[in-house]
Amino acid sequence: MRITGTRAFGGLTALLLAFLAVSCAPAPSPSTSARPSTEVSPSPAGEIVTIAEDLVTPWSLAFHDGVALISERDTARILEVTDAGSREVARISDVEARGEGGLLGIAVHDDLLYAYSTGDDGNSVRRFPLSGEPGALELGAGQTILSGIPAGTNHNGGRIAFGPDGMLYVATGDAGDRESAQDLTSLGGKILRLTPRGAIPADNPFEASAVFSYGHRNPQGLAWDDKGTMYASEFGQDTWDELNRIEPGANYGWPQVEGSANRAGFVDPVQQWAPSAASPSGIAILGGNLFLANLRGERLREVPLDDLASSVEHLSGTYGRLRDVVAAPDGTLWVLTGNTDGRGTPRPADDRVLRLSLGATADGEDGSASAIPAALVSTTAAAAARLADSAHGVHRIPRLT
Repeated sequence: MRITGTRAFGGLTALLLAFLAVSCAPAPSPSTSARPSTEVSPSPAGEIVTIAEDLVTPWSLAFHDGVALISERDTARILEVTDAGSREVARISDVEARGEGGLLGIAVHDDLLYAYSTGDDGNSVRRFPLSGEPGALELGAGQTILSGIPAGTNHNGGRIAFGPDGMLYVATGDAGDRESAQDLTSLGGKILRLTPRGAIPADNPFEASAVFSYGHRNPQGLAWDDKGTMYASEFGQDTWDELNRIEPGANYGWPQVEGSANRAGFVDPVQQWAPSAASPSGIAILGGNLFLANLRGERLREVPLDDLASSVEHLSGTYGRLRDVVAAPDGTLWVLTGNTDGRGTPRPADDRVLRLSLGATADGEDGSASAIPAALVSTTAAAAARLADSAHGVHRIPRLT
């Protein structure tokens, strides 16, 4: 893996890209009860920097004291990325990479790295002491805090994150056993809530149970807004992928329901998309907007928190499959591509880490409407192909007027 420099986009090329962004926007994504509107955003100027390249099946990204840590699904490696370069921190033992399983989500809390991984006996969550300085980080011996999560070649879930309440949330898939999502005695097809030590909090919605919500098929993104509201992204089967607002004890319907159904006892998604346009994995919240990294849809989708039925599409087809997106401590968005996962078409130097800087508004103040340069918003596949040679470095593009 190598760190790359920045490169400016100028003059006629920038203007051409801006024109393409306006003239080639795709039709709105489908939905049912609350049809989302998909638009070209009047985005402020910004920049996209390729931070690292040549990753192998990167899956999750987390920050420790400003240093980015990355998990690789198939190699079971934890990598650290700094301005000076990148290095392998450790290779997690007893990880069985098969299908969609392997080393998946990571999170950092109180100088401990938490990792969700697949092993011989299913999926589990372990934590490892983190020590050392940037460029020389080390992992101590691991401790399993949760085991017995169903595993399969598909639908392992795998995203983990600490909420504003200090609790650890774990997204699990149904591992191919559809009915497990409705079985409150199974850890499959759920969002779980634990203390940092792996105990069950006394205020969980079901007595003596780690289950926080259920009826999930394959959730892979978790994030909270500044009011503490929790959101999760979820892979559907054939009809609808979902963005859900998570409520304690709520049933999100799978396998009885996929997408919005308006049926008593089930919570409908706040927005949904056809899998061909989505397959959402990691999500992040920044500046009043929720961002979803999409695999099959090959785009970064932005949903305003004050208008959850609408969305804006960015980077469509430009970098291929997108696995994770994280709000960095410096206020930028970091994005992991996912083209080496066996379902994408790797390009030279894939996979990579991108840093997307928030631009400025017309009056020069920092903006929060969008973190993406306008000329990379909602491009068509043909336009994306013409952008492919420019997939490295910084793209500086004037604001659309």
